[in-house]
Amino acid sequence: MFTKMQFLAPSVLGLLLAAAPLRASDADQSTTFNMVVSAGAKTCAPNATGTVRITPAGSVEIMDVMVQGLPPNTDFDFFVLQVPKAPFGVAWYQGDIETDKHGRGHERFVGRFSIETFSFAQSSAPAPVVFDGPFPDASLNPPFNPIQMYHLGLWFGSTDAAQQAGCPATITAFNGEHNAGIQVLNTSNFADDQGPLREVNPSALKTNTQN
Repeated sequence: MFTKMQFLAPSVLGLLLAAAPLRASDADQSTTFNMVVSAGAKTCAPNATGTVRITPAGSVEIMDVMVQGLPPNTDFDFFVLQVPKAPFGVAWYQGDIETDKHGRGHERFVGRFSIETFSFAQSSAPAPVVFDGPFPDASLNPPFNPIQMYHLGLWFGSTDAAQQAGCPATITAFNGEHNAGIQVLNTSNFADDQGPLREVNPSALKTNTQN
């Protein structure tokens, strides 16, 4: 259960970030930035906002994602992306965020969310085919060199949830079974090649700490 102060935090941080989309904190060496409403959700979720705080923690980063202004009691799917808008490039499924009765949600993810975040396919290999819906699993991956991934996106967990919110019932691949709704938040307030995760540099932080 979240306290009132926890839910005030995104609003306060949003005001602080209105002039500067990315802010670093000397206190805990964290980086904070906003997510913005995607183009497809501007008419049906115009008040949706997201605030992300990434805090270095040794060999990993802790990413806190706080959202509000969304439909209540609704599941959303959170992804790390190559670019924030279609065609998105490479993406991976990071986890879920569920809103409460006030349309607010918070989730904490632990992993590599920094300038070192990337995907890599050294060669092709057989892949398990588990889901065969509108976006079926591939049985073989294409090889590709390391691709840096610095953007974030949030999708409705289902087309029904999107439709109930007055959004288009477009089916996308962005959930665990590849039958999600439309994207509602992203980091398109940053350039495609300058996503906010690029500003989190654990190597530089370690060097500065040692000096």
